[in-house]
Amino acid sequence: MYNVMIVEDSKPILRNIKMLLDTLTLPIHVVATATNGEDALAAIQLEPIDLLLTDIRMPKMDGLSLIEQAKKAKPDLKVILISGYSDFEYTRKALNLQVFDYLLKPVEQEALEEVMRRVIDQLDQQKSKNSNDLQEIVDPHCYAEVQKGEDLSLFSQMMIILRKQPFTPAKEQWTHQTLLGAVEDLFAPQPCRVLQSQTPNQYIVFVNKGALAAYSSMHECLESLRRHLITYQMDAMIGGQLLSSDSGHLPEVYHQITSILSAQQRLNHGLALDTGNPVSTARLESGCLDSTLESAFVQMIQAYQKDRFALKLSEILDRWAEEHVHVREVERFIGLLVDTFAHLYEEQGSGIRLGLEHRAKQLLEATTYADFCQELQEWTGQCFDMLQSHVRKSKELLFEQMDEYIKLNKYSHLSINDIALKFHVSPSYVSRVIKNVTQATFVQYYTRLRIQEACRLMEQQPDMKFKELSDLLSFSDQHYFSKVFKEYTGYSPTEYKELMPDI
Repeated sequence: MYNVMIVEDSKPILRNIKMLLDTLTLPIHVVATATNGEDALAAIQLEPIDLLLTDIRMPKMDGLSLIEQAKKAKPDLKVILISGYSDFEYTRKALNLQVFDYLLKPVEQEALEEVMRRVIDQLDQQKSKNSNDLQEIVDPHCYAEVQKGEDLSLFSQMMIILRKQPFTPAKEQWTHQTLLGAVEDLFAPQPCRVLQSQTPNQYIVFVNKGALAAYSSMHECLESLRRHLITYQMDAMIGGQLLSSDSGHLPEVYHQITSILSAQQRLNHGLALDTGNPVSTARLESGCLDSTLESAFVQMIQAYQKDRFALKLSEILDRWAEEHVHVREVERFIGLLVDTFAHLYEEQGSGIRLGLEHRAKQLLEATTYADFCQELQEWTGQCFDMLQSHVRKSKELLFEQMDEYIKLNKYSHLSINDIALKFHVSPSYVSRVIKNVTQATFVQYYTRLRIQEACRLMEQQPDMKFKELSDLLSFSDQHYFSKVFKEYTGYSPTEYKELMPDI
């Protein structure tokens, strides 16, 4: 249903036009009438009018002035001009004001119906476009409510994006109803709408641009809204701009404002930005980590330096509390920690990245900055503990597998490269794992196994010659075997064999 307003200084003509409109089987409803331009303009600024039928010659404000002022308040307003033959020059000027069409007096039903059907068709197209645009940016549940009959004409007025600031204590305040009440309280009597966007903790506000009349600029209007929300215990990052035919599609404007808010959002308190004409959106680099400091944090994680990391992290958090740091920089730093911890976990074969990312996102949902600092420190401490525990378990499991493989191949000449190739790790990692468990190098560990096997064979098969024993265990020659045997047992093979009954 579309709302229609008739403006005509002749009451009999006004009643006749209203009667003709009422007889049409079209989705229209005459919600207001006026006999002069001033009263009509006041109504248009307050009521959701979709279509205006107006005379040209009227007292106080003529039809042309009314159209010009009404278009400023509501650019998408459709206008049908009512004029006499003697007013054709005025009619020609009105066409330059983007009047949809005109009707000659006396208004005939057939001509009125033909014009009304065409203008309604255009209104339907605009409504469909508004609906499709909203579907791209509004939360699905909220969009379903809009589809039930929400007035879509307001969505070509002024768009404001409200983004909840991190560490806002009163989470229960951030509801659609509370926000709508706060916005209506500030902008009354101008109509406005509040919709939940598809982005969490972000709302879209549409306000009749007539609300700007009370302010010297868009920025002053947005800053007034920001301060007004503070009284409701809602700290917000706010961006907004007037919508016009040059603004582009609604989703484009929405994403443009959202992008600017993301680039400018600070950690400690909200801001108000006129995104349609930003005076300055240059990002301040205060509170940002330089590449050297970032590398230091990465290296501390890689070296498992938990205590040193905690000390440096505490220093950074204290600095952020004093500076106007960007939220995006904090998110980037947390992302760096996630990447570093996840890489070390995954190096050990554990798919833990998704869990780390999920927990990291929850950090900025803390009630206060102090809570955020505590949770970040506790989380990174847990990451260190889990990493060290996981590394220990991984190394122990890997050693068990390598130990079994080496024992099965103790008659072969295995090298550390053979082990690395078998278990898809680096030779240095094989060396570290064996050293960590046995406190011996790979060569010492492998040689000891072969000497132990030589002792076992000598006890079970005393008639076996030393050369046969040396060849069986893949020593290069009998002399080298005897030398190594004495290093590990303290006896030569001959001495060991003589002492066997006593051992």
